[in-house]
Amino acid sequence: MPRLTRALGIGAAALIAATSVAGVYASSHREAPLISTDPGADNTDLYAFVSPDRPDTVTIIANYIPLEEPAGGPNFASFDPAVLYEIHVDNNGDAQDDVTYRFRFKTTIQNKATFLYNTGQITSLTDPDWNIRQSYTMTRIKGGVATTLGTGLKTPPVNIGPRSTPNYPALAATAVNSLPGGIKAFAGERDDPFFVDLGSIFDLGGLRPFSNAHPLPMDPAAGVDGVGGFNTHTIAIQVPIAQLTRDGQTHAANDPKAVIGIYASAKRQQVRVLNTNGSSSSWGPWVQVSRLGNPLVNEVIIPVGKKDYWNSQKPAADSQFEPSYSKPELAALVNLLYPPLPDAPTTGRTDLDAVLLTGVPTLNFTGPKLADLLRLNTGIAPSAAVGAGNRLGVLAGDFAGFPNGRRLEDDVTDIEIRAVACGYGDILAGALGLCNLSPNNAVGDGVNENDMPFMTSFPYVSTPHQGYEHTHHRVGPTPL
Repeated sequence: MPRLTRALGIGAAALIAATSVAGVYASSHREAPLISTDPGADNTDLYAFVSPDRPDTVTIIANYIPLEEPAGGPNFASFDPAVLYEIHVDNNGDAQDDVTYRFRFKTTIQNKATFLYNTGQITSLTDPDWNIRQSYTMTRIKGGVATTLGTGLKTPPVNIGPRSTPNYPALAATAVNSLPGGIKAFAGERDDPFFVDLGSIFDLGGLRPFSNAHPLPMDPAAGVDGVGGFNTHTIAIQVPIAQLTRDGQTHAANDPKAVIGIYASAKRQQVRVLNTNGSSSSWGPWVQVSRLGNPLVNEVIIPVGKKDYWNSQKPAADSQFEPSYSKPELAALVNLLYPPLPDAPTTGRTDLDAVLLTGVPTLNFTGPKLADLLRLNTGIAPSAAVGAGNRLGVLAGDFAGFPNGRRLEDDVTDIEIRAVACGYGDILAGALGLCNLSPNNAVGDGVNENDMPFMTSFPYVSTPHQGYEHTHHRVGPTPL
């Protein structure tokens, strides 16, 4: 999500509380009871950043379906045609949609007489040996007007193995679609770019590099990436900045018009009918069943009795959840569990409101409206190629990183544990006058990078693990 700190306990306690009812998974993976039974509609993570190789564009990546097993055939994971997938952009600070990108998927079975996903080697997106394939329609809604940007857009197959999908990176690259207005789009299976020590965090909050910080005996070791070896399904778009701002222009970093707020969602129709022939039908209005702006919010901020309700609400209604930010239960829990270490404040946490609900003044502030949005200042230039930015983002003085948007390499687990522990870096604390306890500002789980290197061009997310040969739970790099 490093050295021994009380903050470690805070993050651990929060995650213990979340897992007691919601399942043994981490940030934005199965984060609420109802969505944990509906992986096809489950937002796992959201990323947004100014594209390093096309700095006049923003890349937004919305991942769905948690912890996909690469060898999960013959019915491999796929987008759900009954789900409405959307990416929402607010560009004037009212937490309402100003631009929405909508995705509907269609599954086509070429040969219903076989049980096979593919009947031979797949060498192209039109290969007749690829039996179960998906395509999608992408629509932009702006000012109440819907514009179809592409139909019949192809997804790549899953990465089955060397006999079925040889030279997979080249095959998947052909699924990058160039659309009108300089937009690019990709949808398909990718490596899950999130990294965190799931196994240790959910074993009563113990983190391997910090055995002395927990009452249970543990062997000190580097963190283990519990998401390593698993895949997800990615919807990625790359859009010119001028198409996202309120006035259709690009702006300098000190101009409020440069800041946009983003969230992703999944919707299902209100009624599902199970037919006697084994099929199902959906009817009625669309209902939001999952959403995601900032990482970790529904997992460790929102209490379990409100998690499903939170998923159903629009960000514009998030003021009702503010008490969970300013008086976080998890801070009180850690103070109880770790009495020898310095206490973190348990009330008056307006710092969390600033970082997660309004944006940070002079960085990505959108105004007083409280809303869970991933806020990005499009006027701040990329600091490095994808994967090469400082993993601690703004806390380390890299203003192109989280909480200013979120890059693939940003270690949001460490950053948010430090934030909740009142352990901000000197730069952010100085800018806001926030609490900056030491050594709370140096906590970490020992997993500092993804198990796969990121791509340097769109869609940036790593090639998915193949089903034929893969491993889970990679030991992470040595903690700093």
